[in-house]
Amino acid sequence: MTLTVDRPVAADVPAYDVARVRRDFPILATRMNDRPLVYLDTAASAQKPAIVIDTLKRFYEQDYANIHRGVYDLSQRATAADDAARRKVQRFLGAADWREIVFTRNATEAINLVAASFLRPRLQAGDEVLVTEMEHHANIVPWQLAADAVGAKVVAAPVSDTGELSLDAFVDRITPRTRMIAVAWVSNVLGTVNPVHELVRIAHARDIPILIDAAQAVQHIPVDVQDLDADFLVFSGHKLYGPSGVGVLYGKATHLEAMPPYQGGGDMIDRVSFAGTTWNEIPFKFEAGTPDIAGIVALGAAIDYVEALGLEAIAAHESEVLAYATRAINQLPGVRIIGTAREKCSVLTFAMEGVHPQDIGALLDLDGIAVRTGHHCAMPLHERFGLAASARASIGLYTTHEDIDAFVASLRRVGEMLQ
Repeated sequence: MTLTVDRPVAADVPAYDVARVRRDFPILATRMNDRPLVYLDTAASAQKPAIVIDTLKRFYEQDYANIHRGVYDLSQRATAADDAARRKVQRFLGAADWREIVFTRNATEAINLVAASFLRPRLQAGDEVLVTEMEHHANIVPWQLAADAVGAKVVAAPVSDTGELSLDAFVDRITPRTRMIAVAWVSNVLGTVNPVHELVRIAHARDIPILIDAAQAVQHIPVDVQDLDADFLVFSGHKLYGPSGVGVLYGKATHLEAMPPYQGGGDMIDRVSFAGTTWNEIPFKFEAGTPDIAGIVALGAAIDYVEALGLEAIAAHESEVLAYATRAINQLPGVRIIGTAREKCSVLTFAMEGVHPQDIGALLDLDGIAVRTGHHCAMPLHERFGLAASARASIGLYTTHEDIDAFVASLRRVGEMLQ
């Protein structure tokens, strides 16, 4: 399901006990500047439930060893835990084969891997890569690096004043030289939920591969990559309530098998000699060096946690809180929400007339309220809306009405003080 600020919550969604959920997150009991912490920066990085923290601690205390090459019991246990986490990701994404799950450091590295290993060998001068104006820099710069190397270019489909992608305008940007399409499922600035199933259909009707940046989606929207049929999909563990330093690339096995290695060394090899080297099978061909083993295992625990709550229940809760926050902010004088798409989730980006976003963030922090300020790694999108920077409050599975009330009251005081 997608989230919208005006859609009623489905009657069959089970009751969601946010107070109980909050008790699973130790950091939410802390105080900042002698005020209760109000954490509204989940889109940048989510806080961690105790099960993830405990999994990391327990793994390092009881099960840590390097994986895949050790014959001793500790290494075998660590390898089994790593393998189990990969299969959890496979199940979470609905992938047909565990070999289609590649562990990276984050979504950014996953996109760089595809740009360098899949696209770059196929790209020639004059070719094009199609993205949108709402992309995170991580879904722009890797394609630019590949394009610049051969004289190709990156083309952006426009975004409307409400923050929506026009399918007609998107299709108009596709040309016979389009070699790759890369689109965010959910905008990290606008909260817009893009119609990715339709975008995949459009791409494949023209025999163009497509990558979906799901870094802002997998924690809110159930994913089935077989139904979606995208060629590649990426996400970061730290936005899915897991640890930082681990991310995921899903790629269709046929693509991954045909792609050359991205980095060299470690377990990505089959046999090495000075006469030449052969590569390991997928996914290990793309996992050079010792991975973040503990982080991978803890990502599995994060997936267990989110699945136990239920993504539908999480989505319903977040949608209701987003609607509550949107109504409240719209009543503040001089505050403009950036991104009012019909389908959006979890993010409220805004500008306040006469007040710099940096000042908003600093003053809210005095009240213990954490929001993100700046360009949110989306400078072209800010230019599109005539902004150098903005402030962003983002909602997670632990966000409450009380959080929003404190945020809006503090924001009102900022406006009264500085406007």
